[in-house]
Amino acid sequence: MPTADFTVRPAREGDLPAITDIYRPAVVSGTASFELDPPDVAEMRRRWEAITRAGYPYFVADRAGEILGYAYASAYRTRPGYRFTVEDSIYVRQDTQGSGVGKRLLSALVSQCTAQGFRQMIAVIGDSRSYGSITLHRSLGFSFIGTIHAVGFKHGRWLDSVLMQRALGPGESALPDSDPQMTR
Repeated sequence: MPTADFTVRPAREGDLPAITDIYRPAVVSGTASFELDPPDVAEMRRRWEAITRAGYPYFVADRAGEILGYAYASAYRTRPGYRFTVEDSIYVRQDTQGSGVGKRLLSALVSQCTAQGFRQMIAVIGDSRSYGSITLHRSLGFSFIGTIHAVGFKHGRWLDSVLMQRALGPGESALPDSDPQMTR
């Protein structure tokens, strides 16, 4: 599938059934999420509302009304000292993985979070065997910062979390112009 045949746009409430369907395999058979029971549409709505109400970006890749993937940024940690840092999350429909959907979604997140005044983006990648996600993040300027070994247990095995980081805008080289918490 060529990458030019879809658009990246803000997620809407009507996208939530498709978002739920995309997330389900990551929970049921994958290791991108350490959840064990897939959430239903009502729970995904609650999560989407909390993220967007807080002013964080939440995008979908849309091909003529068909949702191919989704991505959002959220607080890396809730304590105020972390307010300039976000964590990204990206999920792409299994039949479109490797086609550029994830890259366009992550690029949109990086651009929007930079515009909102955030200075660091952290990727917490479930499973050190998630080569596609690690490669995607590396291709967009994320650097490997560490592995938390055997932090999760799912599908009968211990799972690592890989941490990657990317500076947004001037990163730590300059003081912030404004507080992203105040501009969202």
